[in-house]
Amino acid sequence: MFNFYDISFNELQKFLQESSQPSFRSTQIWEGAYLQTYTSWEEFTNIPRDLRAELNTQYKIQTMKLLNMEDTFDRSSTKFLLQLQDENAIESVILKSQDRITLCISTQSGCPVGCVFCATGNIGFSRNLHSGEIIEQVLLLSKILKTEKRKLTNIVFMGMGEPLLNFDATLTAIKRFNDKKGMNIGARRITLSTIGIPDKIRSFAEEGLQVNLAISLHAPNDNLRQELIPLAKKIPLSEIMDACHYYILKTNRRVSFEYVLIAGLNDYNQHAEELSRLLQNFLCHVNLIGLNPTTHFPGKTPSQEKMRSFGNILLSHGIPTSIRESQGSDIQAACGQLAGQSSKTKRVKIIT
Repeated sequence: MFNFYDISFNELQKFLQESSQPSFRSTQIWEGAYLQTYTSWEEFTNIPRDLRAELNTQYKIQTMKLLNMEDTFDRSSTKFLLQLQDENAIESVILKSQDRITLCISTQSGCPVGCVFCATGNIGFSRNLHSGEIIEQVLLLSKILKTEKRKLTNIVFMGMGEPLLNFDATLTAIKRFNDKKGMNIGARRITLSTIGIPDKIRSFAEEGLQVNLAISLHAPNDNLRQELIPLAKKIPLSEIMDACHYYILKTNRRVSFEYVLIAGLNDYNQHAEELSRLLQNFLCHVNLIGLNPTTHFPGKTPSQEKMRSFGNILLSHGIPTSIRESQGSDIQAACGQLAGQSSKTKRVKIIT
């Protein structure tokens, strides 16, 4: 049986045509799945019962189980533990602020990149997600938001995994989110975060999408970056920067650079000066993020004064910079903390 979200609108139309159904049924079904966020064929009460039964034999419209959800004290963030059909686990996060509701979603179960400070990289890599599993995360969490009379505004591919190492499925999901027949999420409200895979950055640029690109940099030179990111031994910074230049040229979109600051490791003034030189004359923005603690990495978060000093050096060289406030750290839902497993927290709901 297929995951319904793995098929395209055209494939649905072909299925219905072969079943001698009128063409308008495809729109009814598509809107029920993507706009109404139905998770059972019985909810599609506007289509005949016999068609619902036939769809039920061909397609699963809910393939993952919600095992656990954890809220921060202020309810500004909620982390979800989801179980896939093969019992692999992923985590997704809802981030709430005054003007937006962002879904942070995964593209892989685990991650092959292995950043030393990242909980996901520490657990290793299980597999790529199918496009339907990436899509289903968003629809499942959108349905939960509806019960709170809220609606998502933004999607970030910053959960578990490296999106560009699951390129085809990630691209399919982005196009489905952006599709006017689907969820109709504006491309500029979608952000793809990557450690930097040059050939895939170039391929992504060729798609002509106005999606935000964020590069997880974390160091201004190859030697230091290789200490933090094992994959960096195979990909020099010069190749990543060339690919980013190409992305900017093709899309006319600025690139964001994410820089996790780790006390006594990559937060010295000399690193800020070096980063300024690397990004000079670049259409970009730098997000500085204080390290979010995990149990397997002994690094510490720099002081606010140290982070401001680092940022001010970048600003003095004309590099647009901000210090990003971390959401969800108290439930292990912040940058680098997703691990695909439950953890003790201040408030836990178990979904049965």
